[in-house]
Amino acid sequence: MLHTPHDRKALLYIVLAASVLLLFILDVFLGSSDIRPREILAAVSGKETDPLIRDLVLSYRLPKALTALLSGVALSVCGLQMQTLFRNPLADPYILGISSGSGLGVAIFLMGASALGAGADSVFMSLGAAGSAFVGAALVTLLIISISGRLRDNLSLLIFGVMIGFIASAMINLLQYFSSSHALKSYVVWSMGSFAGLSAAQLSVLAAAVAVGLLLSVYNIKDLNALLLGEQYAVSVGVSLAGIRIRILAVTALLAGSVTAFCGPVGFIGIAAPHIARAIYKDADHRITIPAAALVGACAMLLTDVISCLPGRGGIIPVNTVASLLGIPVILVILLKRRQ
Repeated sequence: MLHTPHDRKALLYIVLAASVLLLFILDVFLGSSDIRPREILAAVSGKETDPLIRDLVLSYRLPKALTALLSGVALSVCGLQMQTLFRNPLADPYILGISSGSGLGVAIFLMGASALGAGADSVFMSLGAAGSAFVGAALVTLLIISISGRLRDNLSLLIFGVMIGFIASAMINLLQYFSSSHALKSYVVWSMGSFAGLSAAQLSVLAAAVAVGLLLSVYNIKDLNALLLGEQYAVSVGVSLAGIRIRILAVTALLAGSVTAFCGPVGFIGIAAPHIARAIYKDADHRITIPAAALVGACAMLLTDVISCLPGRGGIIPVNTVASLLGIPVILVILLKRRQ
């Protein structure tokens, strides 16, 4: 028997953590190529096995599962903070044009690289696309932070960010119109999203960025809880609206920018996971919802990756397609509840 709400919440955390572990194991064991479980266990434990299988498991499936887990945590946590800041249930990590900024950076890089004749599968192309995506996201975030002090309320900031996103999208369309078919295909593939292909160094950078972003998110908890009761109340208890804006924007740039740089613009999970977390825990306190959203996001992204691999069929569905199919029903339910 669960005698207190604390006991219920503790049990829910255990269930979610166990679900993350189970989905992580499934993500490693299932894939587009059939590999027997004992061979995967041998590869992970360091026992003698086929070198090709060991390389596939340790250099592809395991990093891919870790990337999916980190991406789910990052997008869900910054999505939760954006929804609180703008008091908008449909706010997500990319609402301020960060995704469009990343896309513009990648589009400029790919068009330039294509003009120079760089190979599509070269290391230069892979690292350059990730770097240009992060630079694009960082520049858009810096622009928004620089203008945020002149805007009186969060609605104005939201509108400004959306306009920046539209401008970046228009420039992307212009670049696509004048690009070669090769560069256009490279950009479209990047925009579909993928958790595969990260090296150990890239995965380390992503993990470090997520860790720093989570620490900043924990630091924001007190001010986020004050914002739940409105901006006037937050100011009355000593919250600096300019300060919390900048901190949340910094967290979003770090978490969403890093994920977009390495994995492409993966949408909808950042909107859906915070709502699922609130529905499960029936609580809006960020001391509860931040870890809950992180666990729900990790589960959702690992499930997305498992589905995208079509186990044993030799095909892979783009991550963004699966994420949309999982996230859109949640968003529709939110809209219907708000209407009721």
